[in-house]
Amino acid sequence: MQMILNWGVGLSNVIFNPINLLLLLAGTLLGMIVGALPGLNSPIAMSIMIPLTYGMDPGSALCILAGIYTGSTCGGSISSILLEVPGTGAAVVTAFDGHQMYKKGQGGLALGISSVSSVVGGIVAAIVLGACAPFVAAQALKFGAPEYLMLSVMGFASVIGMSNGRMSKNIMAMLIGLLISVVGISPQGGIKRFTFGTHALLEGIPLVPMLIGMFGIGAIIGTISDMKFTKKQGSSVNPVRQTMEYIKMQYPDKKMIKSFLPIWAQSSVIGNVVGAIPGAGMTVAIFMAYDQVKRYRKDLNFGTGVPEGVAAPECANNSVVGSSMIPLLALGVPGNPASSLFLGALLIHGLRTGPKFFVESSDVAYTLIAAFMIASIALLPVMHVFVNYMATYVLRLRYEVLNGLILILCVTGAFATGNNYTYIVFAVVFGFIGFVLKKFGIPFGPLVLATVLGSMLESYYIQTMVTLRGNISGLFVRPICVGLLLLSIFFLLMPLKRLLKEKGKKKN
Repeated sequence: MQMILNWGVGLSNVIFNPINLLLLLAGTLLGMIVGALPGLNSPIAMSIMIPLTYGMDPGSALCILAGIYTGSTCGGSISSILLEVPGTGAAVVTAFDGHQMYKKGQGGLALGISSVSSVVGGIVAAIVLGACAPFVAAQALKFGAPEYLMLSVMGFASVIGMSNGRMSKNIMAMLIGLLISVVGISPQGGIKRFTFGTHALLEGIPLVPMLIGMFGIGAIIGTISDMKFTKKQGSSVNPVRQTMEYIKMQYPDKKMIKSFLPIWAQSSVIGNVVGAIPGAGMTVAIFMAYDQVKRYRKDLNFGTGVPEGVAAPECANNSVVGSSMIPLLALGVPGNPASSLFLGALLIHGLRTGPKFFVESSDVAYTLIAAFMIASIALLPVMHVFVNYMATYVLRLRYEVLNGLILILCVTGAFATGNNYTYIVFAVVFGFIGFVLKKFGIPFGPLVLATVLGSMLESYYIQTMVTLRGNISGLFVRPICVGLLLLSIFFLLMPLKRLLKEKGKKKN
């Protein structure tokens, strides 16, 4: 009964609050525009918007961020289908069949399937988030320092286990994140670490300017670098401007929707499970969903313009959106880069996620959950308007203009985070770091997760040693610690299982 009442409060804070509803719809449209433009993504837009929400009510700030996250995940399919250039990493698989449908003259239908599938996945994920996050948080109230220590270990293990073929780069990213997390004053002895005699580093590296630099300024530097390379090759014409044509949305009929139901069901399950695992990410979910639908419908020739090849990944990636917030809200552990930005937004407003979040700030928590639900429902009309009336013009925007606007917002946002010019320096430095990491294919997700978990790991290790009086074997008599340890071992064995499976296929 209490959960139903909390849901009602959250929905009323969004639906019956004109400002929150308007910000949610505006965020969804902005996210869709960002997602549709190749090279941009939700972390970039969210990192820019976080400082601008400083003066807002926390519920309003979270509404616009939830809209951006939801809208950009769906919007990535637009350029993926029309141009075979995925707007975001979450839409890579959509291009396999979506663009082939476009070549057959079914581009409008492919976009319609994408939007409906996104709505289904988003709604299911919001329900799962609302049901699971409070339950997990209630169980986490039983956690002490040893349990949080093992939770941190499990977070690192999950990143390795879900590495999907690039384990070495994920480990390297985590090591860089751990190095960032130890900058500042040691929580145990008060020793200055890696401060280089600079007072600005005494409190460590601030999270929000770091994220603004990596995702925002880093993307701008990457875009400029790519543009210079293109001009050297003798082609300065934007391929989007050459190939974009006017198109109109079409929607699947009842017969097609009925055939999609089992696909949506299995894709939603995959998306929610993968999203709830810290470090897994959307890429794992979309490839798993696409692989499963290929096994389910062996009668279809995927990659040639099959509607089911669009429905499965689009339902899965939007299922990840809501479920990725479960570890953040319930445990204080961000599941992916986008959810870590929600952590930054909440910190700006003086709120901390974790087990007590649903007790001390239940109105904010359920407003965020309701925002994901309403944003998912709003995807259909927003995408209809965007595709029919705006997509042609937006996809023809010059990147020089976009880069200039984004840079101004990044610098302004970094300064506004703490009204400190040093934060601009942090953002610029991490912009170049982000550019270099991207060039070498080192993912940002494990790095951000390790940065957050690193301080947790150190702090709770010290507390655990005090609690257990230096006897580490005390961890093995605590049931929750043992359960988390077994999960960690399971994740660490996953790469070995994949390796053995690949060897078996080669022998056959």
